[in-house]
Amino acid sequence: MKIAAFSGSLIDYSIHEAMKVAAGLGFDGIEIASREPHLSPESSLPRVREMRSIAEGHGLEIPALAGYMGHFSTSGDAECAVAYDQFLGLLERAVELEADMIRIFQGGPNAFLAEDYHYAKAAYWIRRCAAEARAAGKRIVLEIHNQSLVETADSGLRLLDMIGEEHVGLIHDAGNMYITDTEFGVESIRQLGSRLFHVHIKDEKRIGQGGAPGTFKNVTRHGEEFFLQCRLGEGEVDHSGLLRGLREQGYKGWLTLECAAPYPPKERLAYDLRIIREWLQAVEVSAG
Repeated sequence: MKIAAFSGSLIDYSIHEAMKVAAGLGFDGIEIASREPHLSPESSLPRVREMRSIAEGHGLEIPALAGYMGHFSTSGDAECAVAYDQFLGLLERAVELEADMIRIFQGGPNAFLAEDYHYAKAAYWIRRCAAEARAAGKRIVLEIHNQSLVETADSGLRLLDMIGEEHVGLIHDAGNMYITDTEFGVESIRQLGSRLFHVHIKDEKRIGQGGAPGTFKNVTRHGEEFFLQCRLGEGEVDHSGLLRGLREQGYKGWLTLECAAPYPPKERLAYDLRIIREWLQAVEVSAG
């Protein structure tokens, strides 16, 4: 498995500086957050080509572009058309960057609150995006994300079945699934099978109240809850089952580290990279 840094964890840096930091820390690649100041569907193509050249100079691959467009399930038709055009812009830039995957955000509400029409509308527009992605030789990924239609393996597979395109798959995110309070270990990997295209890694824990640095609030099936973003191993997200499941399945894709804990960006990424390498080594030793 290859390990990428999420450029959103380095959003206070320019994309050029973020690439230099990621390479210096020893990452294999960088997943680019598709919002300024790093990248957008409107970024000029000469600037995008420069990004590609700089990544190559640092020996970094670009496995995915983390798009923020979509929200098809709860948007009006005019808003969906705008988001579709934004996807087309990002797709063109993915071709220039030689990025294999583009994330689309499916929209809400929480899966346990969603109606059939939310899934139907999201599936319609993502299917349209998928036709363009297929023609360009790219894949679309939908992140298992709290407060969205895709909060669990079950709800993710439901939407994929409605979309009906083999090159649309899921991003497994144990941190998000911990928030949702759904299974995120070995069984989730087995359930997703070949529909698992990508993996995000981060840690969190439930807390009594928000307000401190690194805290946030979400609506879950338990009501309003508060969480603290943590470095790997310092929260409550046990990644051991996930990593065993990935090895069991023979996963050869990417792990992207998304740490947003309240530490200096370079320090927290270096810490998480060291920890994930230790965990991966431990999985190999235990299996060997």
